[in-house]
Amino acid sequence: MEMKMNRAEIDAFLKAEFPQVGDDFEIVEITPPFITVALNATTQHLRPGGTVSGPSMFGLADVTAYLLILAALGPVALAVTTNCSIDFMRKPAPGRVLCRMELLKLGRSLAVCEGRLYSEGREDAPVARAALTYSIPPIK
Repeated sequence: MEMKMNRAEIDAFLKAEFPQVGDDFEIVEITPPFITVALNATTQHLRPGGTVSGPSMFGLADVTAYLLILAALGPVALAVTTNCSIDFMRKPAPGRVLCRMELLKLGRSLAVCEGRLYSEGREDAPVARAALTYSIPPIK
């Protein structure tokens, strides 16, 4: 699978279209059909007990799937999540959490992705697994 956007193009798109994500997320690697994105977890992403919160991990999975679909299709700002299932398996360590997402299917109207989240340096111990489906707007 060939990607239509590279890392620099995606970063520029995010700065223009989604400045609210700020410095929370960083594209680590794009290797079709995969993308790896990091959540730079700070105190705002932690819950009591010092672990990264579930909503923060959900956000990482959702943003990662969106960026993967964006890389595959080109700048399609209106692609939206239609379904997400996430299984939380272990507490992530405070610090960076990474999500490695795979594009399983890219159709005309739907894209299906699956990914694993893990604490940086602990790829062998996933903290969550996520499956997402995105609706793709008609391409004119």
